[in-house]
Amino acid sequence: MNEQVFTAEATSIVYGPGAAEETGFHLARLGVTRALLITDPHVAALGIPQRVRESAAQHAVAADVFPEARVEPNEASAKQAIATAREGGYDGIVGVGGGSSIDTAKIAALFATHGGELLDYVNEPIGRAKPVPGPLLPLLAVPTTAGTGSEATSVAIIDFEELGSKSGISHRYLRPLVGIVDPLLLRDLPQPVAASAGLDVVCHAAESYTARAYTARTKVSPDRRPPYQGSNPIADIWAVRALEIGGTYLRRAVNDPGDEEARGQMMLAATIAGIGFGNAGVHIPHACAYPIASLKHAWTPPGYPSGRAFVPHGFSVTVTAPACFELTQEAASDRHRRAAELISRGETDSLSDAFRALMGDVGAPLTIGELGYSDGDVEALVDGALKQQRLLVGAPLDVTAHHLQGIFRASL
Repeated sequence: MNEQVFTAEATSIVYGPGAAEETGFHLARLGVTRALLITDPHVAALGIPQRVRESAAQHAVAADVFPEARVEPNEASAKQAIATAREGGYDGIVGVGGGSSIDTAKIAALFATHGGELLDYVNEPIGRAKPVPGPLLPLLAVPTTAGTGSEATSVAIIDFEELGSKSGISHRYLRPLVGIVDPLLLRDLPQPVAASAGLDVVCHAAESYTARAYTARTKVSPDRRPPYQGSNPIADIWAVRALEIGGTYLRRAVNDPGDEEARGQMMLAATIAGIGFGNAGVHIPHACAYPIASLKHAWTPPGYPSGRAFVPHGFSVTVTAPACFELTQEAASDRHRRAAELISRGETDSLSDAFRALMGDVGAPLTIGELGYSDGDVEALVDGALKQQRLLVGAPLDVTAHHLQGIFRASL
């Protein structure tokens, strides 16, 4: 029997210029007296966590800053944050930064609350996929990029470098209680970061909107219903709006860092898309992205403050998106056409073409060859993508190794 019920859950969102100054109020409201603020070195250097810390102090909440979250978290960085959260006696966790910092905060909150080993809750086949036992310590998110929507989702991603692939922990208890979305925090966002993050927003919404319907899944008990349930009427509303905003404002947000309207709209779109795909899910482009980001670290993205070789998440997602959507076009043709029209502002009804044009306009890499991959890497990339069955089951068609080979070769 197929599923007839879907669940729509959402983080409480606080949005607007200056919203970060209200973080202390929300911590105190949730009963937090001692918080750990998790961020990365670049965001820490900008002084943003200190501003959040001052807000906490105004509401009698003590706060320490952990500034070592890694852009694209790996096992070592996750375990470092877990150890800090466990040992500090904290009763609340705040992720301050991009998706990497917020994901690290989710992981830290999980293990500070329930203990265990990292692989206990990681998705199969890499981890043991144990269900999260219960709610976490109060978890808040203060994003400083307009991309992942992690402030509104129930997943945290980790790079398992030795295995050549990413995986993650996915459970509704990982969804932050409050997301504090302040467009003023984007003022110092470099253009390449705005491009990668913004493309991630648009791809989240497109994948969510074109995902297999929730009614295509086999019915399960409510406690086993996955966070990524498939496209549904409520998630569709969020996806369509995010696609519309992305098509209207992403180019402006990247090409003019001083365009506060465009950057604020993209930050709102990231959260909106997060609410949508946080309930519906993503599919093939994200499944392909994980091995692309993990197998090789041969490309140093221009404009990223870390200066190290890695593939930013948004670029790893969208570099195969045109080939992915070309494959899935016929399986959900009406939705692909609608998404294409929103992204391209009516210039094309091909979702594949709409993505290629958007990627080119914001200066994104267009092939995996630019990232250091060649035909000889295709089989390893396919193997890594096949491990992401949690995502592939959401595609509007049954995905095979042959399909993935075609996608990666078309993306070289």
